[in-house]
Amino acid sequence: MKVTLIQMDVAWAGDKKLRENVRKNHETAEKAMLAAEKSDLYVLPEMWNTGFVTTPENLFPEQGPTSVSPSSEGETGVGSETLTWMQRMADKLDAAVAGSVAVRLPDGSFRNRLFFVKPDTSPNPSPEAVGRESNCQPCEQSLSPRGKVWRGAFYDKHHLFTYGGEHLHYTPGEERVTMEWRGVRLRLCTCYDLRFPLWLRCRDDYDALICVASWPTVRMHAWRVLLQARAIENQCYVLGVNRVGDDPVCQYSGGTAFVNPYGEMTACPEGEASVLTKTIDMEHLRTFRGKFPVLKEAD
Repeated sequence: MKVTLIQMDVAWAGDKKLRENVRKNHETAEKAMLAAEKSDLYVLPEMWNTGFVTTPENLFPEQGPTSVSPSSEGETGVGSETLTWMQRMADKLDAAVAGSVAVRLPDGSFRNRLFFVKPDTSPNPSPEAVGRESNCQPCEQSLSPRGKVWRGAFYDKHHLFTYGGEHLHYTPGEERVTMEWRGVRLRLCTCYDLRFPLWLRCRDDYDALICVASWPTVRMHAWRVLLQARAIENQCYVLGVNRVGDDPVCQYSGGTAFVNPYGEMTACPEGEASVLTKTIDMEHLRTFRGKFPVLKEAD
């Protein structure tokens, strides 16, 4: 399976230029995806449509329902606009599109939600394909009263970044999520989750780990080491997608990387917007796991 990782400079949308910059980020991502090599999966960074906003109340100033919860209808707001965009791009490219977005649920709580959106030409997954540890919704899901739908799965960030105050405004997710796509089982995680190996432990239930992030420059050494550690200990591919640029709090230098099960890393140039296209070789992975059965001997 061919994957493209999008390392982009995200325009800050946590201010008065909210909608203008959200749409600018849509345009930036679309340009990068269309210019990249044709792939089965395109992965965007954490909160790629707004920047890493720890006060999500600012993103939903309007009254009324603003959630992108699978069960709700009539959504408005930047989360809904972005999910509509992701579905459009998935359909246009006949590929899955993944990336995290701040959303507000009907109960007023906020989630840092990683969406995995599939093209509407793809069949809905069976419960077995989705996996037991999953909050995926294996069906078409209502996005608006006009009948628009999105297809795929979502993961709510479990380990909120307390150092940055994320836990004060967001509610953590409690479910591990695995999504099968074109023969590859993909575990979803977001940024700070990468530091917690027990949460991400492969129980022979996934083949590749997707980690979308807003990981600052000052901790880039940890980012690189943790990506490699998760690949080696879980005998899996790791797709780590980070942003570049600045926001009011941090500087980001990228480090977006594709790591193979041996821990060997191919990375985007640091400090500049770029894309990286690589191939997940399932035959190679199965052979490696069969010859060196680390996962079968895990504690």
